[in-house]
Order: sequence, then structure tokens, then C-alpha cells
Amino acid sequence: MLLHLPIVIMATLSPLSVSDSVPKFDIVRECRFEGGSTVEFDRCSQDEAAALEQLKANWAQFTGVDKSTCLSVAVVADFASYVELLTCLEMAGEANNTNKNPRDPKRTDPMRSVAAGLTVGVGEQIPGRGSR
Repeated sequence: MLLHLPIVIMATLSPLSVSDSVPKFDIVRECRFEGGSTVEFDRCSQDEAAALEQLKANWAQFTGVDKSTCLSVAVVADFASYVELLTCLEMAGEANNTNKNPRDPKRTDPMRSVAAGLTVGVGEQIPGRGSR
């Protein structure tokens, strides 16, 4: 009997389940929570709707781990935001791409190799010589 206890505990502590479709949030509730004038409410609603459309278009490209992590970030105290979810997923995707190829020549890097044996750095001062 006690041998099954760890399995039961692990099953009840499972992380958020992530489906193959974008989760449904109450945008009206979110925008009312943010408060403000009718103009601000309309802007919030438009931002949330635009983020939802982007999420629908790109949902499959995000990893399950990123989706799960970002869902927990986007949903706070029963309020949820598509803008927060999209921002988190985009940042996670950029971090994943940077980690895969840290020496990508498109990245801005203070020290990058220009030619064999020659490295160009960012202006370091040498006493009496100026910058190199």
C-alpha cells in the first residue's frame, strides 16, 4: 500500500497541462481589472485580441516546457493576459535560440573575431596610448 504513495503524490503534483490549442482567457475581465477610461479599456482589448491572434498563428512553434512555464506567469490570481503569455513565450524562444548558438555572428558581441589571429574589442584605454 505505501509503495504506491509516491506515485499518487507525483500524480497530484503534476505541472499545468498544456494543450495543443491556445488557452481561453477572459479578456474583458483582464481589461476591467487594469481599470482606467473607456479608451484604455478599448486599447487593452485590442492589445489582448492582437496577442491572441499571434498566439493562435504561432502556438505550435513553442515548446511544451515554455508553454507551461509561461502559462504560470501569465495567469496570476485568476487574471490572465494573452499579452503576458505572448511576451513570455517570445522571450523564452529567443533565450532558447541564443543558447543553441551562442557564437552566432548576428549577435552583438563586444569581442568578435574579424580575421584569423585578429580580435576586435570595444574601446579599452591603455595609459599613454588612447583606445585600441
